[in-house]
Amino acid sequence: MTTRARPASPQRVRWGKTLRIAALLGILVLVALTTLQDRYRSTRWREPLFVAIYPIAADESPATLRYVESLDTGEFKAIDHFFAREAARYGLGTDEPFRSRLRPALEDRPPQRAASAGPLATAFWSLQLRYWAWRVSRQAREPADVRIFVLYHDPALTRTVPHSLGLTKGLIGVVYAFAAPEMTAENNVVIAHELLHTVGATDKYDPVDDAPRFPDGFGDPRQVPLYPQRYAELMAGRRMLARGRWEQVSSLDDVVVGAATAHEIRWRQNAD
Repeated sequence: MTTRARPASPQRVRWGKTLRIAALLGILVLVALTTLQDRYRSTRWREPLFVAIYPIAADESPATLRYVESLDTGEFKAIDHFFAREAARYGLGTDEPFRSRLRPALEDRPPQRAASAGPLATAFWSLQLRYWAWRVSRQAREPADVRIFVLYHDPALTRTVPHSLGLTKGLIGVVYAFAAPEMTAENNVVIAHELLHTVGATDKYDPVDDAPRFPDGFGDPRQVPLYPQRYAELMAGRRMLARGRWEQVSSLDDVVVGAATAHEIRWRQNAD
């Protein structure tokens, strides 16, 4: 004799749905509170923020593997020096805003966000990324305020890489870079850009054509004559040469932190 499972009553179905929604809302509230706490803590600028940089080989190319294995902390010191230089211009309380540390290379790769992801799917992906970052970095003995995961690609195999990203939620950056010594300086510009995203800076370029926005995306919007700009603004990533013409910067020597970005990350003293 066989028995059939009794279908759940409409009331039990509604209760189950309500509990799932309540659990999801609870998680989102917790994430929001944690984000606010991270935001406050990361922008006090009383002591350096420790930045853990995790290299990842994004392909199986022997050139990529060799490059990742050859990395040392010196590869990223230009980032620390750049921010120290810019912090001095704004009279920041600490003369070393960021202190980077190279971590051992990872074999695991971060979860990808689907190009067609809507708001709910993006929120779920963000939670996945934060969990993944916690899982792969929990063995590190040194504390880290910000975690940057750099995925290196062989330029002989990959001509263009996806857009990098930096999240204030969890203070996490995912950078797509090239595994070539001649690209180190340009990679550092991208890492610095995404690093400032994690502490609240926004992009200063037009998403349609990538042109730096005036005035916030110009290295010096008060420069006379206005063109060519001597420097690029970090969150624009491009230096204006003439009206309607710009170039990608290849070194942090050609970049500054503009006044609008300084306000966003609370380098307030002399930003106007």
